[in-house]
Amino acid sequence: MYRHAYKVAALFLAMASICSLAYAAHNEINDARAVLTAKVPISQAIAAAEQSANGKASRAEYEWTRSGWAYDVEVVGVTKVYDVRVDADKGTILSSVEDKPDLDGRHEHKGDHDEDHDD
Repeated sequence: MYRHAYKVAALFLAMASICSLAYAAHNEINDARAVLTAKVPISQAIAAAEQSANGKASRAEYEWTRSGWAYDVEVVGVTKVYDVRVDADKGTILSSVEDKPDLDGRHEHKGDHDEDHDD
């Protein structure tokens, strides 16, 4: 009797996992398509971030933040790396913080650095 219950429970957990993965994949596609509504193209956001941090962009992402849609751009300078947030509607710099290296030599990525707002 218990063996049957375990099989049913395992089947239920497998189905729930598959549904969760499908839902997550669906939401990632929708988030990626959100960039189509941005007033500022990613190329302009990268240029603004590079000028602000005086370096070259190594990556850029379009993300939802507490203050709305923004581009997070990692800019590599001669001696420092910066995480620059650019407003996706206005193209203005929302924040720019130095990306400190971890102990293993990789750079840690700050989560949501809205609190470092530079108006």
